[in-house]
Amino acid sequence: MSKEKKKLPLALWIFVGLVLGILAGAALMKTPEIAVNYIKPFGTLFLNLVKFIVVPIVLFSIMSGVISMKDMRKVGSIGVRTILYYMCTTAVAVLIGLVMANVFKGNFNELTTSGLEYEAAAAPSFIETIVNIFPSNAVAPMVDANMLQVIVIALFFGFGTIAVGEKGKPFAQFVESANAVSMFIMDAIIKLSPIGVFCLITPVVAENGTKILGDLAMVLGVAYIAYILHMVIVYSMTVRALGGLSPFKFFKGMLPAIMMAFSSASSVGTLPLNLECVQKLGAKKDVASFVLPLGATINMDGTAIYQGVCSIFIATCFGIDLTLGQQVTIILTATLASIGTAGVPGAGMIMLAMVLQSVGLPVEGIALVAGIDRIFDMGRTTVNITGDAACTLCVSKMEEKRQAAIEARMKAL
Repeated sequence: MSKEKKKLPLALWIFVGLVLGILAGAALMKTPEIAVNYIKPFGTLFLNLVKFIVVPIVLFSIMSGVISMKDMRKVGSIGVRTILYYMCTTAVAVLIGLVMANVFKGNFNELTTSGLEYEAAAAPSFIETIVNIFPSNAVAPMVDANMLQVIVIALFFGFGTIAVGEKGKPFAQFVESANAVSMFIMDAIIKLSPIGVFCLITPVVAENGTKILGDLAMVLGVAYIAYILHMVIVYSMTVRALGGLSPFKFFKGMLPAIMMAFSSASSVGTLPLNLECVQKLGAKKDVASFVLPLGATINMDGTAIYQGVCSIFIATCFGIDLTLGQQVTIILTATLASIGTAGVPGAGMIMLAMVLQSVGLPVEGIALVAGIDRIFDMGRTTVNITGDAACTLCVSKMEEKRQAAIEARMKAL
């Protein structure tokens, strides 16, 4: 918990970087070439670091997560139901984000600066997208930052490590070590965010003026509307139908964890309190002890909504209309890659870079939302941990019914 508290001031510095960048950009509106030639290169350097760490983070964190399950028979029906629940709700979440962003995208303005122009590559068909998920080369996807293929590689190697048993232990230790190193590097890069945001937003404001500020408030509002809709509709329906629990009772019982998540912006930091809340709501301890930590790693509904909204926002700002195929790619990428998102503040920025790359959008667009990332993060973390709790209660209830059915059959024999 103390580590999480130490990270909180970073959000303030990012806000400072955003404000100073806007002020500096406004001051340089008459001479934007100064911002473009002397400030923007340092922002590009920051972006290069972000893009550099994306592949190692996704590759090693997914492999580590799969390997940590050890014996798939051990987790049994709990693991299958948990993963299916998380994947389904994450897909629905990013869909809600995309729908809401498409509804409101008419309120987003297109940037006119020549320095940020971008021409989207031709989008492949849906069938081509499915075929292209599976790589023909193990190295090329990592070199090209093809995230869907990197995820598939990680899954295959993760399951392969489990299958070979003892022989796979040295590789598992390497993956765990590489994952820890990658996380440390990611944390170091995230700490450079205030400088990166300043250097990226200054030339944008210098060339476009302050009209983009209205869009920041708009995109934030759209994201929070999507957050609330997802929680109220999806989680209420699932806890009622699968968990046999009143939505009102669920949200009332989850209030302490929700407040903790909103203030800390950390799924991992909220885990102990979340565990306490779901047990009070009736979840079995053994189920909660498995589902909640897994959820803190792979369940990223709030992050998926954020990615959907920001992808449309950034595309609109660059004058790009995403095709249906590209939006399907965003759903697939965000859903599968949620496994590789760390439950710590700031990791959403790394994740967004990956999603943008998956559909050929300019990663530079992250600068437009990075300054208010902390506000996004508070909402998306709240959605994430609430989804973890809803899944725990649903799986616990289903396991309870399954166990009761097995006992009934045993008595009948």
